[in-house]
Amino acid sequence: MNILIWIFILLLAPYIYLITRGPSLWDRILGSNLVYSKIIIIIIIYASIHQTAYLLDFAIICVLLGYISTFFIARFLMVRKKGRSK
Repeated sequence: MNILIWIFILLLAPYIYLITRGPSLWDRILGSNLVYSKIIIIIIIYASIHQTAYLLDFAIICVLLGYISTFFIARFLMVRKKGRSK
């Protein structure tokens, strides 16, 4: 199971590259969403290995915070784009 965690950690590399060098801001937001999802998967795998239920609660909170932050960033960017076009 520890190998599975390391595989997911290695899968983070292309997404971190996408965040830092993304061609557009939307690609960077997509990259951050993918990093959130991989980190949540790593937390869930770690919690199942070590039989800790509180980490699953933490994972649920992280998922909600990731969703809310992405929603508000996208909303902010859309409002800012509409303001520029007027």
